[in-house]
Amino acid sequence: MASKYKKAGHDADRKQILDLRQIINVGPSIADDLIQIGIDSPQQLTGRDPVQLYQQICENSGVFNDPCVLDVMISCVDFMNGNPPQSWWSYTAMRKEKYANEVQEQRVRYGG
Repeated sequence: MASKYKKAGHDADRKQILDLRQIINVGPSIADDLIQIGIDSPQQLTGRDPVQLYQQICENSGVFNDPCVLDVMISCVDFMNGNPPQSWWSYTAMRKEKYANEVQEQRVRYGG
């Protein structure tokens, strides 16, 4: 079944994106994770620290979340900051290089 939320494209006016699920890589599960940590509009992602978002998601769920969730957070923040939409896996290499310690901290804290 196709999603009723049309993904915002490169030329999208970020102020006109009304639902988290309009952001590339955000489906119902990620949208729910974001809402659970107090992010209920796409504009609230602008200027945010994706690592903090990932840490809050882990804390809220009480479990280690796969590092690809961090990739998704990076992609969402990057897009809402005005960059072109990219698949979450486009950020994996950068996340492994730049945020390995942060992911490991979550893995130790939540037993992943």
